[in-house]
Amino acid sequence: MSTKILIIGACGQIGTELTHSLRKIYGADNVIASDIRKLNNDVVNSGKFEVINALDFNQIEHLVEVHKIDEIYLMAALLSATAEKNPAFAWDLNMNSLFHVLNLAKAKKIKKIFWPSSIAVFGPTTPKENTPQYTIMEPSTVYGISKQSGERWCEYYHNIFGVDVRSIRYPGLISYSSPPGGGTTDYAVDIFHKALADKKYECFLSSETKMPMMYMDDAIAATIQIMQAPAEQIKIRSSYNLAAMSFTPTEIAAEIKKHIPEFKITYEPDFRQKIADSWPASIDDNHARTDWNWDHKYDLETMTVDMIEHLK
Repeated sequence: MSTKILIIGACGQIGTELTHSLRKIYGADNVIASDIRKLNNDVVNSGKFEVINALDFNQIEHLVEVHKIDEIYLMAALLSATAEKNPAFAWDLNMNSLFHVLNLAKAKKIKKIFWPSSIAVFGPTTPKENTPQYTIMEPSTVYGISKQSGERWCEYYHNIFGVDVRSIRYPGLISYSSPPGGGTTDYAVDIFHKALADKKYECFLSSETKMPMMYMDDAIAATIQIMQAPAEQIKIRSSYNLAAMSFTPTEIAAEIKKHIPEFKITYEPDFRQKIADSWPASIDDNHARTDWNWDHKYDLETMTVDMIEHLK
């Protein structure tokens, strides 16, 4: 019996690459992609696809029954910068979609859940360097508040109802295969597109804003790895810290200049600067490395080479 997987939010930045990777492992027929609208893209065209509203419990339950789903990856969310523009909807989407999936697992209709958290759970009072797994968490954004609440609910459903839910706190994610999705760390994606197209980039963060980042290949590998790990290895049921590299706009610009010498960067910080300032500069992910053997492959140098090659 092959595992049957439903990805909710499959057309998003992470969902796109996650769908491809899971289809390679489990087969296209066993990975059902879904999103709020049907786009003409690889995710839709390379396997089974369903239009779904993540806020509609009955729709999700129906898909679970029709496709005999074992595992759900809930990737639908409103990201940090976008969420600040529509706080009530962000809270509704980020929280109620999670409840729907947790309740399906509580009712034993599915066996396993992946739900992504984020470094946005931390806040201005969190230690900025080597942010520990267990620390002060006072998020100051709607996105961060919803993710922190979600972590508590995941842990609660595991402890009280035995739900097998797994989560990682993603740092900023960098990918060549989908456009920026409205996150504060997305400058590190946009900068590559602008460097190749225009040889210049105006950054919406200040030059020395250091944030934890990860190449999408590593993020997908970690996501699949935590889901495939034996249950007894998953000791944290809120969400695991996850890290690969940390850098500033100045540092990534310098790395790009090695490949595009005429590239120029300017700085015009906007409302996203305040969000970035509230987040950690680097993350201690020792628990993930110890519990389920997490290890990253890409650093700033190797990621830059790969990004430029693919975007060209």
